[in-house]
Amino acid sequence: MLIADFPAGPLAANCYVVAPEAGAECVIVDPGQQATEGVARLLDEYRLTPVAVLLTHGHFDHVWSAEEVCQTHDIAAYAHAADRPLLSDPARGVDPGLAAQLAALFGNEQLREPKQVVEVTDGQVLQLAGLEITVAHAPGHTPGSVVYALPPTEDTPEVLFTGDLLFAGSIGRTDFPGGDHAAIMRSLSRVCLSRGDDTVVLPGHGPRTTIGRERATNPFLRGL
Repeated sequence: MLIADFPAGPLAANCYVVAPEAGAECVIVDPGQQATEGVARLLDEYRLTPVAVLLTHGHFDHVWSAEEVCQTHDIAAYAHAADRPLLSDPARGVDPGLAAQLAALFGNEQLREPKQVVEVTDGQVLQLAGLEITVAHAPGHTPGSVVYALPPTEDTPEVLFTGDLLFAGSIGRTDFPGGDHAAIMRSLSRVCLSRGDDTVVLPGHGPRTTIGRERATNPFLRGL
């Protein structure tokens, strides 16, 4: 399994490229702000051919470059229907102050959703790039937040791409429009804490961690 990543943009949102091995097809997870060059670098370095973009949620720092990446490679973006409006109107997912900053950034330019969008659902299994990827709807940070899970193999534990649901030592904020604290706690319990301790967590920001480490040390998970 090949998983390469880099932090993209001012908010350092993690963008991941995932493939069975070098020289194979791949998927790209969360190409955010200023991610296009980083994606191109990883594709060239590992000789990868992208077949899909997977979006964990619709916030601008995770989807900013999705349309450009999809157009460049003629591939579809996968996202939950509840967050699809954010792909073309990022201001809907943030507070008014940040929305004003986004308007200043974009000017007259409008963010567009990718030409091809595939809406994912809870429990759906995607067969992409030779990978089996299971979708878990995990609302709370946004209504359409999802986690993408890769099953364990003989050599590797299960891997979760958690977006802004779970971080090392923290969880996603719920004070933006569409956020719901009770919902994110239910999602953390159902989607994350139901996994084995060796499950690898690849979050939307910050370093990777494991379910076992977060179960033992993350103060936001106490009592779940």
